[in-house]
Amino acid sequence: MIIRTAAALLLGLFAGGVVFTSLAPSLRSLPGPAYVRYWQALNIDYGRVTPVLLLTCVALLLTTCVMSYQRGWLVFGLSAASLLLLAATVVLTVTQLEPLNQLATSWNADQLPADWADIRQRWWTLHMVRTAMAVLAFAALLIAQAVDRQGSETLHSADPARQPARVSQ
Repeated sequence: MIIRTAAALLLGLFAGGVVFTSLAPSLRSLPGPAYVRYWQALNIDYGRVTPVLLLTCVALLLTTCVMSYQRGWLVFGLSAASLLLLAATVVLTVTQLEPLNQLATSWNADQLPADWADIRQRWWTLHMVRTAMAVLAFAALLIAQAVDRQGSETLHSADPARQPARVSQ
């Protein structure tokens, strides 16, 4: 299904981005001013791209769920799980992470508030939850794709019209 493939590409792009951030321990060891400058620069780029990416992916996943309903309960359930996990990711991002991003954007990197490290730790904890949800959503969608493809191949192999013609000798 082309729509599910497009959703998987966008979801994979997002999941890969958040995983990459999670796998960069050197970021967390930066001194405060350098870390906050990095955070502020990242907020600009992600702030422009992430809403379009995630909302497009939600729309594609919603369409995938509708179209997957007739593909069997496993394919539908995995597609729905992917959609719900992505929706939870969006809610977490908008309600928890984005306010912290906006707070960090307002800081003067050379005069950080006393609790900046606590706020950074809260962001990292929430980011790890978001990362887990995004990776699980991506995995569920990939499994749905594989199950659906396997089911289609099984159906096609059982269809006599799709069997190669046998030549008698």
